[in-house]
Amino acid sequence: MVGNYKVITLCGSTRFKDAFMEMQKRLTLEGNIVISVGLFGHSGDDEVWTEGTKEMLDDMHKRKIDMADEIFVVNVGGYIGSSTRSEIEYAIVHGKPVRYLEQDCQ
Repeated sequence: MVGNYKVITLCGSTRFKDAFMEMQKRLTLEGNIVISVGLFGHSGDDEVWTEGTKEMLDDMHKRKIDMADEIFVVNVGGYIGSSTRSEIEYAIVHGKPVRYLEQDCQ
């Protein structure tokens, strides 16, 4: 297993910070390299809302998807917002498998 790690990018609403942290921990312990968001705009990181920053972060997240083998959607309560939906579509177009925290809510 050493040296043969899948790279997974987490996607989802930043309002679910605790769920992001839990999934990052779980997936890491399962032997994956996990790429997450840099800021949690809906959980208190107000810097996200300064001019141009959200757009930059959204673009950076697409680059994180480019680096990944797959994405994992943190869809607590089945919630998938427009930014996350855009990331899912991007991943699919680029041939990345998509997994969901809540499978029945896709």
